[in-house]
Order: sequence, then C-alpha cells, then structure tokens
Amino acid sequence: MAAKPYIIALEEHYLDSEVKQHGGPGAGPEIVSRLDDLGQLRLHEMDEAGIDLQVLSHSIPGLQTIDAETAVPMARRVNDRLRQAVERHPDRFAAFAALPTADPEAAADELERSVTTLGFKGAMVNGLTDGVFHDDRRFWPIYERAQALDVPIYIHPALPHPAVVETYYKDYVHQHPGILRAAWGFTVETATQGVRFVLSGVFDAYPGLKIILGHMGEGLPFYLWRISHGLRATMNARSFRDIFCAHFYITTSGFFSDPALLCSVMEMGIDRIMFSVDYPFADNPLGAKWTETLPLCAEDKEKLLSGNAKRLLKL
Repeated sequence: MAAKPYIIALEEHYLDSEVKQHGGPGAGPEIVSRLDDLGQLRLHEMDEAGIDLQVLSHSIPGLQTIDAETAVPMARRVNDRLRQAVERHPDRFAAFAALPTADPEAAADELERSVTTLGFKGAMVNGLTDGVFHDDRRFWPIYERAQALDVPIYIHPALPHPAVVETYYKDYVHQHPGILRAAWGFTVETATQGVRFVLSGVFDAYPGLKIILGHMGEGLPFYLWRISHGLRATMNARSFRDIFCAHFYITTSGFFSDPALLCSVMEMGIDRIMFSVDYPFADNPLGAKWTETLPLCAEDKEKLLSGNAKRLLKL
C-alpha cells in the first residue's frame, strides 16, 4: 500500500479569548467550541481526517475592526498566546500573525516580531480596515516589510462593507443570511480586494510581495482571461493575468471541487495552489475525503497537499 501523504492545511482558524470580547464570526456553538480549542479536540479531528499540520490563523473579524490604540498592544498579546499554542504542539501547528492594521507602521513591526522572534510564517488580514481596502497606500509599509521578510500575507474575507450589504444584499439577507458570507458576499469582497491589489501598483513597488487568497482564489482564476481582456487598453505592458500569476497563491479552503481545481491549475499552474480546509467552518473529513480522488498525478498531488506550502512558508 502507498504511504499516506503528508497533509498541510493553512487556512485553519481559532478565536483568541481577548479578541472575542470585541466580536466574533457570528457562528453557532459547535463552531465556536472548535474555534476556542487549540488542544485535544482539534488534534483529534485532525488525526481522524489525516491532517498532519495546521497553520493557525485568527478568525474573522480579527483585529481589523479594532482601533489602533487598542489593537497594537493587543496584537502582541494575541500573537504571544498563539505562539504558546504552537510550542505545545510544534509538530502539529504553525501560525500566521494577527496584525493591528489600523496602525500600518505598528502592524509592519508586529509582522517582523512575529516572524523573527515567534517563528510565524506570515500574517492573515481579515476584511477591510475602517471601511478601507488594504491596497490603499497607507497599508504599504506592511507589504514592504513582508517583502523584506520574504513571507506572504493571507487576505481573508470578512462581512462586506455595510453600504454594499445595503445596496446588493438587503432583500435576501433575512431569508438567506449565507449570501453575505461563503455563498457570495465573502467572495465578491475578497476578489475585489485581489483585483485592487493588481491595479494599485503595489507589486511594482514590492516585486517580491506574495499574497495568498483562499477559497480557490475567490473565483479569480476563472476570470483571469476576461479581466485581462477587459483591461488590455490600460495594462498593455503587463497583463492582469501575468501580474496575478506572478504574485498570488491560492488555497482550496472550503472549496472541494474538481472542476474548480482543474481550472485553477490550468490558469495558474499547480505550484501556486495549496490545500486548506477552512476549519472549523468547513469539516476536515469533507476536505480530506476529496483529496483521495484528486484528478492529479502523484507529483502534483504532493505539491498541493504539502510541497507548495513547505516551500512558500519554509516549513
């Protein structure tokens, strides 16, 4: 029998008890109990599904909704506690930092401390900060530091801007609350952020910057040709697709679809796609079962399940 593949999942969430006092993901008690756990329950469910390593990251809304004065010292405490959880199980956990993006210079400093002192593998940012997308130049000190440290920034969804909710979704939110989240709102908001990053020029300023998008790239791989074609008049030196494929990595978090995976492989190449579950918002067994029948050769399957993450995150 073939040996079990080593599996790394890198969009796997938890909820810090201090941050919880400022708001949580609005999830039910079963999910919250799993977000609270960084020990036996989580490890048991990883073992049941055959997941060897989780890269832990803070759940939405994280620190992105907290003012700078509060968030800057809180980020240190949050990341220190997360480091303690990793130290208890160093063969099972790694971590992405939570950043106090309301103060971008302090966020850049906390990213550096988290990487160089705590051993974290990058950072995750959830949604907007004070209603502003993170391609705005005020946030560029974070990306300058990420390039210098050679670590990625994982851009994760949060609830859409209230004005977007009011204009796009209010007619259906009551009957179908999921429309604001995984069903559509998360995707639209985060894909828009991805597009804005490419248009902003941040990758010209920091050509070594690496961005991760979950949920199969928030649908952007499917649209790369059309977006590039639509922007051809103003992006004639380097296409949208070329920039996206040079700077973005994507994960399979909460998106276990063969057609979507194959589309992403054909557009971006297997080296930029990594397995994730989106625990506990998606179930470990659902993602793990999907990996058993992936329409990939053995070499590409190994890259998806662990090889690409090892290389990108220096695991």
